[in-house]
Amino acid sequence: MAPPPRSTPTEFTAADAGAIADASALPAEFKADLRVLIVDDDRTLREGCVSVLESEGYQVTSTGRGDEAINLVQSRKWDIVLCDLFLTPITGMEVLKATLTHNKDTIVVMMTGNPSITTSIEALREGAWDYLPKPFAATHLQVLIGRASHAIKVARETRDMESQVSRESGNSDKMVLLGISPSFRKAVELARRVAATDASVMITGESGTGKELIAQFIHRHSRRASRQLVAINCAAMPEPLLESEMFGHRKGAFTGADRDKPGLLETANGGTLFLDELTEMPMSIQAKLLRVLQDGVVRRVGSEQVDAIVNVRFISATNREPSDAAATGILREDLLYRLRVVPIKLPSLRQRQEDIPLLANHFLAHYWGRHHGAAEASPKFSDEAIAFLRTRPWRGNVRELQNVIEHLAVLAEPGSTVRPDDIPLHEDEGGAARGPAATEGAFPPNVMNEAYHTAKEKVIAHFEREYLSRLTARAGFNMSKAARLADIDRTTLYRLMEKHGIRRDEPVESAEG
Repeated sequence: MAPPPRSTPTEFTAADAGAIADASALPAEFKADLRVLIVDDDRTLREGCVSVLESEGYQVTSTGRGDEAINLVQSRKWDIVLCDLFLTPITGMEVLKATLTHNKDTIVVMMTGNPSITTSIEALREGAWDYLPKPFAATHLQVLIGRASHAIKVARETRDMESQVSRESGNSDKMVLLGISPSFRKAVELARRVAATDASVMITGESGTGKELIAQFIHRHSRRASRQLVAINCAAMPEPLLESEMFGHRKGAFTGADRDKPGLLETANGGTLFLDELTEMPMSIQAKLLRVLQDGVVRRVGSEQVDAIVNVRFISATNREPSDAAATGILREDLLYRLRVVPIKLPSLRQRQEDIPLLANHFLAHYWGRHHGAAEASPKFSDEAIAFLRTRPWRGNVRELQNVIEHLAVLAEPGSTVRPDDIPLHEDEGGAARGPAATEGAFPPNVMNEAYHTAKEKVIAHFEREYLSRLTARAGFNMSKAARLADIDRTTLYRLMEKHGIRRDEPVESAEG
């Protein structure tokens, strides 16, 4: 049988090939139990792939037609399908969809002689496990199918342990994410749907919006839930230490390296690796990570050979816009495409104000129990306090709200009613208190650059909106009470609210936000 065509741009030395074979060795009986389908209209390539994989011990079937492939995937269970993207008249994309519709656990690898970014990303988003550019070497095929086989082995072991994990957790829905706002629920639903796959996920959003919590949610609802979720903060370590932590090192690689040490990529094998603050990762490490994403190959610092083959699911997070980071050269574009197969954007707390009462009450109950115990009655928020919380800008998002409520829980009296003046909002960068009685935000941005009369009008308008926002919050959005507190008649209050576009029936966002 003819071998697959000549080498791809990803070259493997003889030493590498030997190390890869050793690292990815699987029991012969396990390989013999795996069924592989090859779909390609190039007879030479098809027969070459069959020859290579049969010599590895797999059960292999091949076809040159897309319609025959669809019949095969609908009539039998396949563990791995290796399919050409550009088939006629039935396309490889149609074969991919039919395969995953019939059995979502089948690993599908798309082959293409024209590996454009658009088609490759589309295939990955439709559920392809990976893609294989043509031409490729026999070694490259062996490595890829070896990785896929290892993924199947991990998935089977995970399924065997799922009942045990469920019993230990006492809840099949292992995490609850609080929020009723449409934008947040949309993000959670997307996380739930993608969790069942091995697709790489990139989570974006402002600091404090809960990106790590979403990453944990995805992992705990995935087939890898019984394996480790390993988190790396790419901004927390200098480059040499980050490289050693991720990839491990060999004895003598640098001063103090007195023994071989596996890295976090090896620790996460079979599980999930969470790359937080991705855009802070140095470019040299990004290049090294890209090879792991492509081939699963790990070389420790100071090593001249392949030290491990890993099967890891990648979840990344950043508070920057990833496309902007790629355009400015701080994030490799090819790494971005590999890691952002499924993007999830988390809304800021300002964009989900309807969730603030739910979150505030949850945090108050949680931290009261932690700091005081169940014997003492928990405080309760007044309507005015909840309304006031909804007017805040929450620049630190859910994390800031959580810290404020914990502070409140520590200081509050048992059974008390929390009012706006009881809420301990901290000082901002300018040193001005951010509580209800504060004067911070008296001037709008850049007003001192304006002419006197223009600046005066802007400051007055800014003051009026800020005052009305705090006044209505203090009155619990009762307009009669607000007018009494302000010592003005309701007609004047309504006129001012109309002037600034403030509705009477709902909270307004402070002018700070």
